[in-house]
Amino acid sequence: MNSSNQNRFPDGPLKRSAEKSKEEELSPMSPPDPYSPQTLEKIPFENMHPFLKKLINEHSQLSMVLNEFENALIAWRTNNWIFNKEIDERLRNFFEFYDEHIVEHHNKEEKILFPILNERLMESGEHSKGEKLSTAIDLMEDEHIKIAQAVALVFNFLGLGSRLSDPKSKEITFESAFDQGIAVVETLRLHIHREDNILFLQAMHLFSEADFDKLI
Repeated sequence: MNSSNQNRFPDGPLKRSAEKSKEEELSPMSPPDPYSPQTLEKIPFENMHPFLKKLINEHSQLSMVLNEFENALIAWRTNNWIFNKEIDERLRNFFEFYDEHIVEHHNKEEKILFPILNERLMESGEHSKGEKLSTAIDLMEDEHIKIAQAVALVFNFLGLGSRLSDPKSKEITFESAFDQGIAVVETLRLHIHREDNILFLQAMHLFSEADFDKLI
């Protein structure tokens, strides 16, 4: 990536989203452990509520973009951190998709679905034990923040590395971008799995008709 390409990753909503928790320092994240096995009865996609169907479809789109992003990162590393047109385009597509779709997707979950589901989980006893009660919703919202922070780190490492003239410093920075990018891919995949196979099923089993009416 030469100096003419320094602005190929411009600032966008993902940077603002990463500032959602200003007091938390941006740091590399490790994919969280999966939930304990669940015993919820599976529900066919066609029987899911339309709002949940839309979220699942959006997850499918994100999964395809994630595959392209992961392939681009691996190809970039194999190419000794040299960008080509295909790698650059796949990386850009991920950041643009995150800006234009994933931030809004997470906001929908947090503002519409999560508050209702959190109440139902608390009522049904599906929460932690101890002085401070928490549910799976707390974990999901925390992951949203960590994902935004990690995406911003990848973005910033790419921009920084492209401006460095020292080869060793450039390599170290690009390696950090790669490691953080792979962590983003793994964490988002696990996050999607948890929502599609646990959280959304809980909503289908626990919501009343009045609850479903609020999902607009």
